[in-house]
Amino acid sequence: MRTIALLHNPAKSGALQLRNRTEALLTAAGIRTLTADTGAELYERDFANEQVELTLVFGGDGTFLGVARRLAPYGLPLLGINAGHLGFLTEAEPADLEDTVNKVVEREYQLEQRLMIEAQVVRGGEVQACLIGLNDAGIGKGGLARMVTVDAYVDGVYLDTYSGDGVIISTPTGSTAYSLSGGGPLVVPHLNVMLITPICPHTLFSRPCVINDTQVVRLVVHANHDEVGLTLDGQEGFKLDPGDEVWVRRSAHVTTLVKWHGHHFFDVLRDKLRHPEVAPEPYRPS
Repeated sequence: MRTIALLHNPAKSGALQLRNRTEALLTAAGIRTLTADTGAELYERDFANEQVELTLVFGGDGTFLGVARRLAPYGLPLLGINAGHLGFLTEAEPADLEDTVNKVVEREYQLEQRLMIEAQVVRGGEVQACLIGLNDAGIGKGGLARMVTVDAYVDGVYLDTYSGDGVIISTPTGSTAYSLSGGGPLVVPHLNVMLITPICPHTLFSRPCVINDTQVVRLVVHANHDEVGLTLDGQEGFKLDPGDEVWVRRSAHVTTLVKWHGHHFFDVLRDKLRHPEVAPEPYRPS
């Protein structure tokens, strides 16, 4: 019997109701379901042990990112159903729930792998932390602190010194998140690249840089204050000391997304990141 996991964020209004409706529809279609909330312990192991076909995630982008990090070692495909605000990473909307379930039942979808990154904090030659993320790894200063300076190296070759609010190392998936706000480029998600985006740099030369995903970024932190930290996906953090090094590389894990046929990245950009009142009619060749 096919088994599908349903995972909801209890802090999101309506997420539980969406999960319950979905559970009823899948059960009626003869599909077994496993249910949990995002705060449950070891749900990822339970899903893997039960040979789950895919996991439906009810929440917003933050919920999806957190689940992606926890499930990454198990390789379980994820389908996001938006119970948040923007829902850039989610593939389905609550209004289309019955159609979403029908597509899942009929397997009318494709699987798309997304690159993840790993960030190691090295202090005094010893690894202090190792974190993974789907969107980005960011080094930044505290809200009231003075600027931070970061030396950046790619494959051991000096790139630049960024003095400002910090620096972001982003995946293509994360190019539409913090990196975009920092002036980084939009990148289609199937490219095998990483982005280096300085945050509010104090020099005109410092600009975003695109590198191959096989390369390794080494960041050396300099600051005369103690309000500097590393964050992954804006959710997991580690406090940094002056002199710490952060090594960022492609993770051995990937996130596998469930995507609808014919639902393209540029469609999502128009739907989610553009104000509908100023969006022109799409060009349709005759």
